[in-house]
Formats: sequence, structure tokens, C-alpha cells
Amino acid sequence: MRNRFLSFSPPFIDDEEINEVVDTLRSDWITTGPKVRHFEEAFADFVGASGALALNSCTGALHVALAALGIGPGDVVITTPMTFCSSVHVIEHVGARPLLVEVEPDTLNIDPTQVREKVQGAANDRVKAILPVHLYGHPCEMHTLLDIAQDYDLAIVEDAAHALPAIYKDQLIGSSAYSRKTLESTAGHVLTCFSFYATKNLTTAEGGMLTGSPKLLEDARIWSLHGMSRDAYKRYSSEGSWYYEVVRPGFKYNMTDIQAAIGLHQLRKLPRFQVRRQEIAQRYNAAFSQFAELQTPTVRPEVEPAWHLYVLRLHTERLQIGRSQFIEELKARHIGTSVHFIPIHLHPYYRDRYGYKPDDFPVAFQEYQRLISLPLYPRMSDQDVEDVVEAVSEVVKQFRKPRYVWHAPHANSTVR
Repeated sequence: MRNRFLSFSPPFIDDEEINEVVDTLRSDWITTGPKVRHFEEAFADFVGASGALALNSCTGALHVALAALGIGPGDVVITTPMTFCSSVHVIEHVGARPLLVEVEPDTLNIDPTQVREKVQGAANDRVKAILPVHLYGHPCEMHTLLDIAQDYDLAIVEDAAHALPAIYKDQLIGSSAYSRKTLESTAGHVLTCFSFYATKNLTTAEGGMLTGSPKLLEDARIWSLHGMSRDAYKRYSSEGSWYYEVVRPGFKYNMTDIQAAIGLHQLRKLPRFQVRRQEIAQRYNAAFSQFAELQTPTVRPEVEPAWHLYVLRLHTERLQIGRSQFIEELKARHIGTSVHFIPIHLHPYYRDRYGYKPDDFPVAFQEYQRLISLPLYPRMSDQDVEDVVEAVSEVVKQFRKPRYVWHAPHANSTVR
């Protein structure tokens, strides 16, 4: 057993990021300035987007995306119950109504078939957009969602907080190319929102990015800084002017150069980070697929997940303990875990406001009760990974129900 507690998901920061931050602190710009613009350009180039806007959070990106699309009171935005609350809060913030749609049992991403049914059945509702969430870093079935958006003239705002650098049908999430494949006539209505929170695959401590068409990003940029017609960098730089006009009732969501300084080096390291995440996920899959008491994550053939999270599902009917005690047993073995996520319709605000019951979304509700997220981050050593494997295996073996003792697959079996 480990002697020290293994944290769930600490960041990977080293001297390159630290030195860049120090350089920023010694410069004339510590708020939104040249390093933010450099980071935006580098990020857009990395994902293959036609433009990018750096912000202080993914929540900010989602909010300004909806605002730039003109979504407001009386409008409806379709989204998923399996997400963090901010994905749905922003819909309420612009005065629109979130319409939750059930998730697919394998990926727990929003179910496109039910999205189409909701749109078709919402004759009296002003459905304006779909907000899919690429849960855990596994992309949603975007081509189907894009087809629906095209058929009904809807915008799409992707919550890609977990999905950097996930690949869908040979294109990175956030790329302009995949959104144009089936949405040629309204490609400008696809916006993608990323998170750089401390636990994310790329971190700026706090931060986010919005990618999409330059025209929409221009409006989103205005929304992101008080609705001013000129941003702070242009006003106070040599080519700027003191004069500005407020043209929107905007927000305060701009990223600082201090954050961008971290992001520039994190972006360069991201491919290496991703390789390590894949290695850890493969080791977990190989170990945990041996147990009938555990369900390993689904990976569909047309995607490469970002592996932001590694989420096991417990077959609790095959165990003598529930999810809560399973987590406590891992904690006793010095392994940190979490649960992603408590479905939106179970939270008191949304439950009471819209009259939701737990079984209104039975897949989301049932699967939530058996989710457990394991440590997965580039700083993990091989020994850390083996400690997680050993701890999970010990708990399963100690608390499995005898009738579910199961023989491992043949050594030549393929484990995805």
C-alpha cells in the first residue's frame, strides 16, 4: 500500500511556464496583451480553427458564445443532464431555457436520436441551439448533430472543456474542417468552448478559449470585455486610441497575459501530455477489463478521446459495497478519486425550477450512481499507475460477491 496520498489531478507545471510568467511580470503587460494574442493564434493553429478568443474560463466562453449568437429570453437551448452545472447555467444567464435530453448508455454523451425527437416535438418552442458536451474527452456524434442543426437552422455551441486534444473523424475538436463537412451553409454557427482550469489537459490555472468563425468571434470579443468597441490592449498600446464606445451590455471575461504565458508552454507540451494519458488509460483498461465487477470506458472507432478523465462504472449488483464505500476504500489506500458528474436534474435549483424527477432521465440517473473517476494525469509515474491498479483490484477482490468470481479473458483477447 502507498505511504502518501495520490492526488486526483494536479497540474504539470515546470520551469518553462514559471520563467514565462516571470518574464510577463517584468514586462509592461500583465493583463490582456501581446501574449494573449500570441496564445490565441497558436491555439487556433493547433486545433485547425479559423479563429480563437482567449477568455478567463470555459464558462465565459460558453456565455459569450450564446450572447454572440443572439440567444436570449424566450429561446430554448438543448443540452445534456450529464455535465457540470456551468454548461446549463450559461443558458439561464442569457435568459433562455435549457431543454435537457437523455444520454447514450455507452459514452454518456447526448443522444442525437433524442435530440432530433425533441426538436421535432418542440413546435411551440423557439429552439435556437444545441449545446453538446464531449464528456470525459470522448467526442459526441457530431456529424449527426450537425445534420440536425442544418435541417432546423440551429446553432451549435460545443462544450469541449474535456476534449482537448480529442479527435473526431480525423479532425481535432474545435477544427473548422469537421464542422463544415455537413454544415456548409451555416458553418459560422458552430462555436467550440475549451477549459484551461487547473485539472484540465492544458492549464492556465483558470482560463478558456472560444473557437469559431472570425465574424462571430469579433462579436464575442466585444461581449467579453464590457461590450467596448476597442479592447484594452489596443487602447493602451502605441497604435491605440483613448476613445471607445460601449456597444453591448458586456461581461468581464478576458484572459490575462500571465495566464497566456502558462498556456503557451502548456500548448507546446500537449502532444507529449496526451501520449502519457493514452499510456495510462491503456494500462487501466488492460487491468480493469479482467473484472466482471467493473466496466471500462467506451471508445468508439471513429474517435480518439482526450482522456481527460478515466471513469470506471461499478457493477454494484456484483459487489457487497456501493460506490460511496468503494471510494472510501480507495481513500484508505491513499488513492484520490472523484465523481463526474451529479446530473443537472438532481440539483435543487433545476429540480425545483423545472419539476424534474430522478427518473426523467433514467440513463443519466442510473449510470451516475455507479461512476467513479480515477487519477489520470501526465505527472503520474508508472508506480503511481500500478498503485491505482493494485488498490482498485484489492477492493474488488475483497468485496466481490462470490457468485461473480470470473475468469479473465484469454491472453490473446483484444482489450480496447
